[in-house]
Amino acid sequence: MPVEITYLGRNCFRLKGRDGIVITDPCPPESGFTLGKQTAEVVTMSRRVDPGYSWSEGIGGNPVLLDAPGEYEIGGILVTGIATRAIDGSRNVVFISEIDGIRVGHLGLTATAAIDDLKDVDVLLLPVGGSNALAPNLAADLMTKIEPRIAIPMNYKAGGETLPLEPLESFLKETGNRPEPLPRISVSRSGLPSDLTVMILEPK
Repeated sequence: MPVEITYLGRNCFRLKGRDGIVITDPCPPESGFTLGKQTAEVVTMSRRVDPGYSWSEGIGGNPVLLDAPGEYEIGGILVTGIATRAIDGSRNVVFISEIDGIRVGHLGLTATAAIDDLKDVDVLLLPVGGSNALAPNLAADLMTKIEPRIAIPMNYKAGGETLPLEPLESFLKETGNRPEPLPRISVSRSGLPSDLTVMILEPK
C-alpha cells in the first residue's frame, strides 16, 4: 500500500499508511491554518516547547505523542528521533518515520542536521522559509547533501501563515525547480523517482 502524504500547513503533514497515521508538528488555529478533524496513531513534535508546532490537542484518536530522541515502534510504524539544534540553540528533534517500507524524514526547525542519519530517507520534509529555521539557500544545500528521492518544502509563507517566513519562491529559485503544486502524493517503493525530485504540496 502506498503512503499518502498530505500537507496541513506550516510543519504539519499527515502520513497515512496501512499500519496507521503519523501527524507531524501539529499547528494551532493561530498559525493561520485549519487542521480540520484529524486522528492519528502517532504525533511527532520536533519542538514540544513551541506551541506553534506542538498542538497535539488538535489531534483525535488517542495518539502516542513523541517529542524526544529515541527509537519507537507503534503498531508497525517505526519512528526514530534524533536530537539537533534550532537557530536559537534550543533542542529540535528530527524524526524519521518508516511506514510501509517508506522512510520519511521530518527536519522540524533544525539549523543543523546529522546528514549520515538521513542519507537513506526516501522522502525529506524540510523547512525552507528562513526566520526560525533554515534560510532558503541553506535548505537547498542541505537537501542536495542528503539526496532523498523526494523533497517536500515546509515552513514557508503560504495560506494564512502568521509567522514572518519567506515565500516558497525563494527556495525554488535556489533549486531551479518549478513543480506544479499537488493536493497530496502517494509514495510506494516501486514508484520512487530515481533522482532527487522536489514536490510541492498545497496546504489542505
